[in-house]
Amino acid sequence: MKQRLMTIALATALVAGAGWWIAGTGTAPTINGQAIVLPGAANAQQSATAEVTIQEMVLGAEDAPIEMIEYASFTCPHCATFHQSVFKDLKKDYIDTGKIKFTYREVYFDRYGLWGSLVARCGGEDRFFGITEMIYDQQSTWSRAGSEAAIADELRKIGRIAGLETEQLEACLSDNDKARGLIEWYQANAEEHGISSTPSFVIDGQTYSNMSYREFREILDEKLGG
Repeated sequence: MKQRLMTIALATALVAGAGWWIAGTGTAPTINGQAIVLPGAANAQQSATAEVTIQEMVLGAEDAPIEMIEYASFTCPHCATFHQSVFKDLKKDYIDTGKIKFTYREVYFDRYGLWGSLVARCGGEDRFFGITEMIYDQQSTWSRAGSEAAIADELRKIGRIAGLETEQLEACLSDNDKARGLIEWYQANAEEHGISSTPSFVIDGQTYSNMSYREFREILDEKLGG
């Protein structure tokens, strides 16, 4: 079964570090009933007025004839399988050859997927896809590490192996404004494209569920006129 999405409740404040830090009169938002807790510094704060711009993570030629968007969760086993198999062929045959402009967008089922996103984005666009590959390759290890502290430490380890400095990682993992912005960004995109499971794909504006490489190839080659 594909991992299904549930409603994400949003408000104006986040839960940070070891305690509650609430701005204004709103209540803390949740992901599937789970309060949003960040594993970074306990004294991190959120600006009540900060506007966060979320960078799209893109591979391939800007003027490619086909645009594909993937919606995926770092804690989704089917997404890990896709990235360990089908994605490698899509990248070799279609993205690297200039046929597809590929955009990756995160989905959040739980706080751990959000943590993974904060780590993957910590090094910017240049390192994002490399860290994403590492997170998926090691998903069965870090996501089953046990305690929340252990899961956070495993994600930190991935970040450090990717070349991120400890201080840089802690800043990313305590960035409440970025976490809030990512959730709001995800929710708006998911509603626009009718995303109900992961991985899901939007190819030239049409939403598809997960499929085999052969099925992808049939759709893409038809669009390319092949």
